[in-house]
Amino acid sequence: MINRVDDLPVIRQCELLDLCRSSIYYRPVPLSAKDMQLMRQIDEIHLAYPFYGSRKICNELWARGHDVGRDRVRRLMRRMGIEALYVKPRLSASHPGHVKYPYLLRGLAITQANQVWSADITYIPMAKGFCYLVAVMDWASRMVLSWRLSNTLDSAFCVDALEEAITRYGCPEIFNTDQGSQFTAEAFTESLRSRNIAISMDGKGRWMDNVFIERLWKSVKYEDIYLKAYGSMAEVKKGLAAYFPFYNERRWHQSFDRKTPAMVYFGTLPQKQAAA
Repeated sequence: MINRVDDLPVIRQCELLDLCRSSIYYRPVPLSAKDMQLMRQIDEIHLAYPFYGSRKICNELWARGHDVGRDRVRRLMRRMGIEALYVKPRLSASHPGHVKYPYLLRGLAITQANQVWSADITYIPMAKGFCYLVAVMDWASRMVLSWRLSNTLDSAFCVDALEEAITRYGCPEIFNTDQGSQFTAEAFTESLRSRNIAISMDGKGRWMDNVFIERLWKSVKYEDIYLKAYGSMAEVKKGLAAYFPFYNERRWHQSFDRKTPAMVYFGTLPQKQAAA
């Protein structure tokens, strides 16, 4: 940790910690109201057309009356952590120093609870600012097992969500994510390896694996976030604490013949785990 009042010069502290000196003196510039408005619009366009890249999103913004260039759209999309959903070599920004894991779901019939879990992160707009939401979902039932909010895209809040899900529902056989740096981080993968949970990561041609949780994000935003227009992370947290029980236990899921995710989860839970 840099101590600005220590006798050791800040330059020397940066050298010892292998930090870039310019990053210590940099003060982040807050986003303008215009950028916040554009990010909200980009989020809505991405939900409606998840296959749109920065070029088509830029065109859609122009159609809505926003005079904005593609470079600006691309920069805001990176800040939001979103990108087009289509077949490509890489699905998300990975860390070059992190271990990559093979994809384990090819040809696998996923028919029961706790067989496969997955996790993903989405951008949440607020009246003033934004935050990020991670959710852990049971693949077979689409039940949301845990979730966390954060104002930064690090791995800590993802680990917290994972630990809560395991504490409440036990361990899955396989945990599947994309190759985002939050999920390839040692802290996250170690939580899985230490419990002998098989780690699966999406690879080339596996873009469809994101569809289930993308549908969750669409439901969350159109049925709660956009309607409520929360002003702070505290308000978002309170709102989602009410929404996710509704989603799991009261919202009929069309894919399950008018059953809720909770009905499917507990109805397909292996007998041994259900007894525990």
